[in-house]
Amino acid sequence: MKHRIAIFASGGGSNAEAIMNYFQNHSTISVALIVSNKFEAYIHERAAKHKIPSYTHTAKGIENGEIEAVLKAHEINFVVLAGYLKKISLSLVNNYPNRIVNIHPALLPKYGGKGMYGMNVHKAVVANGERESGITIHYVNENYDEGNIIEQHSCAISPDMTVENVQQAVLKLEHTFFAPCIERIINK
Repeated sequence: MKHRIAIFASGGGSNAEAIMNYFQNHSTISVALIVSNKFEAYIHERAAKHKIPSYTHTAKGIENGEIEAVLKAHEINFVVLAGYLKKISLSLVNNYPNRIVNIHPALLPKYGGKGMYGMNVHKAVVANGERESGITIHYVNENYDEGNIIEQHSCAISPDMTVENVQQAVLKLEHTFFAPCIERIINK
């Protein structure tokens, strides 16, 4: 039986596409569904290109069981958050124990929590003069960025780096390490 992944994303979906590419011809794991909270998100075009169904949930879809019904209908057994900007419900966390993972563009516990995503994180890292940043892959619980850490990867930051330079360095780590980490988690 193949493990069926749903990727949740709110925007462009470059991480989601890296994951789709990684598992495209995998023998035991497939990306079976893309879930978003935005109809206009570019992730839907990426999903169509890969012939993967995509679904946009309603504003209340996280709390009212809508998402869980869609996941069940698509026989999803693992959930990946890749640039998804909504909080996951306790019900969903309980229905997928240790089967929901997120990638955060900083070395948690620093620069986590509500509102800390994307460029907000990189701006804070640069403003505080950090000498390194990176990624944290972690399990998801009912609180933003507080689930158990699975792995972290770092990159050096020099004083002359712009926020955009830091973003690109971190994105390279995300594209390199996230999909293989998902594979290890599922296969253990």
